Amino acid sequence: MRKIAMFDTTLRDGEQTVGVNFSIAEKVKIAKQLQNWGVDVIEAGFPIASPNDFQSVQAISRALSTTRVTGLARMKQKDIDACIKATADSKNKQIHVFIATSPIHRSAKLHMSKAQVLHEIDEKVRYAKQYFDIVQFSPEDATRTEPGFLVQACQTAIDAGATVINIADTVGYSNPAEFGATFDNLIQHIQSPHKITYSAHCHNDLGMATANAMAAIEHGADRIEGTVNGIGERAGNTALEEVAAQIKVRQDYYQCATNIDMKQTKATSDMISEFAKIPVPKNKAVIGPFAFSHESGIHQDGYLKNHQTYEILTPESVGMKHTQIPLGKLSGSHAVHERLAQIGYTVTPEQMRIIFPKFKAFADQVALVSNDDLEQIMSSCEMKVAK
Repeated sequence: MRKIAMFDTTLRDGEQTVGVNFSIAEKVKIAKQLQNWGVDVIEAGFPIASPNDFQSVQAISRALSTTRVTGLARMKQKDIDACIKATADSKNKQIHVFIATSPIHRSAKLHMSKAQVLHEIDEKVRYAKQYFDIVQFSPEDATRTEPGFLVQACQTAIDAGATVINIADTVGYSNPAEFGATFDNLIQHIQSPHKITYSAHCHNDLGMATANAMAAIEHGADRIEGTVNGIGERAGNTALEEVAAQIKVRQDYYQCATNIDMKQTKATSDMISEFAKIPVPKNKAVIGPFAFSHESGIHQDGYLKNHQTYEILTPESVGMKHTQIPLGKLSGSHAVHERLAQIGYTVTPEQMRIIFPKFKAFADQVALVSNDDLEQIMSSCEMKVAK
């Protein structure tokens, strides 16, 4: 079955989240957990950015045994040299070089012509190829780049030795239809004597990062870049746990697989949340505290009859303990009866006809009904209930 590689940039793009600053020790722990989780490539940092970043990439390179380690570099020789030194002790390494290609970046940021951009790509990729078997090239802001020039930039990188082309939706501008068409255009027009791995790096500015990543897979991408919990610059990056879950649940549709050990997902998410000091949103897909909670009476009734009515993943499959059935004003009698049984009450259907209206009246006044609240409701019923 086709294999989708997972490229984790939590330690580089994820650390660009406002207020996040992992220590070197934390980065090494995260990298080891990402390796346990099954990530194929870890972008350990941007070695030229600071001594801390350089030391982090170096420490991670020495700590990992199977997962490939990469550093990020601009199209500058000093950046590439820093990556060479930082990853020197890695058992499996690559380099990730990038340059902006969109009109607005060329004119406002780089002050370079198309010809100058192409010259830098050719020269610096050739230089990097002398030291790395795997050179990954990313055209920054690819989705706002003229399609013809994007092909030209990627072809130049391939001719110079790049084997991975990573299409960056740097500002979350694209949508699934357009993003898929971008890959179609590249695959149709680019020529190479060797296999090229196409990758996708999506941002979530318009809430489309995961959807765009999945579209990339449908249109030929064999690698997805992202972060754990979707952290990252501005609105964040593609959440890798969402991509892994999509592929697992909808393998019938995508016809592919990953190396991710889904049962390690919650532990990985919790570590990132703790070290980043960013709580996981309660309704976050796959790993949020409410992802496996059911409050609606209709949903609770269906779930209690057959879990698959309202759960396409089990909490155990992602390393969570159990499904929660919180009791609130929308809960039905089936869920209330189940909770009463859990706390020791044996209630008959006739007794539930008395208990349930009292429960509903109480639930209308509070956000959630606790076990202590249920005890209070039972006391108010003035009936003999076996316990």
